[in-house]
Amino acid sequence: MAVTIMRQEMTADYDEPFEPCSIRELGRADQDEVIEFLSARPIHTVFMAGLIRDNGLLSPQNRGSFYASRNRFDQLEGVALIGHATMIEAHTESALAAFARVARNCQNAYLIRGEQSTTSVFWRHYADAGNEPRLVNGEHLFGLSDPPTYAEPVTHLRPATIDDLDRILTVNSAMAFEEGGCSPLQRDPSGFRNRTIRRVEQGRVWTWYQDGQLVFKTDVVAQTPEVAYLEGVYVHAEQRRKGYGLRCLTQLSAVLLGRSRSICLTANDRNKSAIALYKKAGYQFYSQYETIYLR
Repeated sequence: MAVTIMRQEMTADYDEPFEPCSIRELGRADQDEVIEFLSARPIHTVFMAGLIRDNGLLSPQNRGSFYASRNRFDQLEGVALIGHATMIEAHTESALAAFARVARNCQNAYLIRGEQSTTSVFWRHYADAGNEPRLVNGEHLFGLSDPPTYAEPVTHLRPATIDDLDRILTVNSAMAFEEGGCSPLQRDPSGFRNRTIRRVEQGRVWTWYQDGQLVFKTDVVAQTPEVAYLEGVYVHAEQRRKGYGLRCLTQLSAVLLGRSRSICLTANDRNKSAIALYKKAGYQFYSQYETIYLR
């Protein structure tokens, strides 16, 4: 597994001279080629790859459009999702600059997210239009490839049902507000609710209750045969530092590693308790990430 991790941590060298490239929106016929391109660095591209596997390249569920950058030999050198969440996997600065020009015209852009080395170069080209970020969060990307050492298991850790929906909405909205300063329940209540319902129906929200209280919750935002990507790892404030988060996370990690080869998640640089939990659960630091929230 260590060889795989080292390969995934390799980043593009953006110091090469600019070469001409072409940008176009991707369609259904491009799907196999795009999946193969993204599979070269699966831990960094799981969000995009997961959307494509779930929805296809063309779907309103993606909340944006997929674009490709090709060099003069018609070789794929970059793929980007440009929309509510903009994410880029590019091998050249030429591709990043071209994607930035497209992204400036996006009307529903909310955030840009990725490896810090990529987002800093992308932002340099994107901000030529005079844009200023509303908020920038530094993040640690963590990954797990080997089954965790079991903490004491919990009983009844389970996928959420529709009966859990209101509690999940409340928790996820509060976490989004804490992280990005904006509540999706206020910004897009119907869309937020529908997306959460869909995730619950897919069996990708996991919960653990004790005496009727929601103690632990997390969302499997994207899942491919290579990687499961977690967001919104939550432990009730009154139940922290009791070992519940570690027990639930290690137990869930073992389940997910039976379906994907590895798991990844991110933690805000300022969230020292979350970073400590992930390390204790066996997760290893992979890369420095960054989320840029737009005005």
